[in-house]
Amino acid sequence: MFTAMTFQDNHLRLIDQRHLPHQEVWVQAEHLHQIAEAIENMTVRGAPAIATAAAFALVLDAQQAKAKAWADYAADFDRNCERLHATRPTAVNLANALRSVKALAAKFAPQQTMQVTVEKLLTFAKELEHADLTTCRAIGQHGAAAQQGQKLRVMTHCNTGSLATAGYGTALGVIRALHSEGRVEHVYVDETRPYLQGSRLTAFELQAEGIPYSIQTDSAAAYLMRYEHVDFVVVGADRIAANGDTANKVGTYSLAIVAKHHGVPFYVAAPLSTFDLKTPDGEAIPIEMRSPLEVTQHAGHAVAPYGADARNPSFDVTPAELIAGIITEHGVIRPPFTESIRKLFTKMKSES
Repeated sequence: MFTAMTFQDNHLRLIDQRHLPHQEVWVQAEHLHQIAEAIENMTVRGAPAIATAAAFALVLDAQQAKAKAWADYAADFDRNCERLHATRPTAVNLANALRSVKALAAKFAPQQTMQVTVEKLLTFAKELEHADLTTCRAIGQHGAAAQQGQKLRVMTHCNTGSLATAGYGTALGVIRALHSEGRVEHVYVDETRPYLQGSRLTAFELQAEGIPYSIQTDSAAAYLMRYEHVDFVVVGADRIAANGDTANKVGTYSLAIVAKHHGVPFYVAAPLSTFDLKTPDGEAIPIEMRSPLEVTQHAGHAVAPYGADARNPSFDVTPAELIAGIITEHGVIRPPFTESIRKLFTKMKSES
């Protein structure tokens, strides 16, 4: 397994995922604005990973603050949270982490010294990182248990492994768990245009762990489902609405339609922190639009006529009716999702 980041007292080391799979380049971020830019430019990516990176960014800035009392720093802290939230608006893990750390600061900071508050922020960030690793392992176990049979052929989209999380993965965590049981025959990896997270990152992780795979263009998924056997599809998520509609890397929606047509079960693997119960359905999920140059260029070289325009949504929304199940750290949620999601969160609230 790989890790996307390591935190030390005065900086956050990030593996620059833009250079993978051929170069392992590490970036040393010493200030909050550097981490914010690293999230925006995809040095670090993946909903759980960017939430953790943002938590450590807040720690660094608080450590570097000259204020002796929280009251003198509180306005800066709020602005920092707004800056980090704006980096990737679709991924709700980031918003949830920022909401939690703001609640922590509001509760403890006014009564504590700046040093004690910084220590609490650091503890929060480390616990967030550890909890994500534990959560992803549980997702992997539940996802593997939900699949019947030996030697399964799995299709996935984008990158949902160690590089996108704290070190294990959501959808790729399910594949890892199946592989540990000797139950993976083959993994079909969508290349995931335009940023190629599948062919660059997922293939990189699968190859490192000896999991058999092949890469296909995103548009070849239908061909493979028709002419080669695929047992199920599993993808990650950046935000799941209260009715089960799921935002994930663009191309996921198309893959779900193709899977439905061919009778291939389509699963989403995500922690509870990816659910947004305040968003009723997918129509209310904000979709990040990225630079047209990511489409019209590749590795700095033009692949379209100069001056060509391009639409580059980073995400799309898969309707709940196309999803067979949502794999969480507490088990697999099945349709009807509005009811099953509500029941799970009610149960979690009563047990907390």
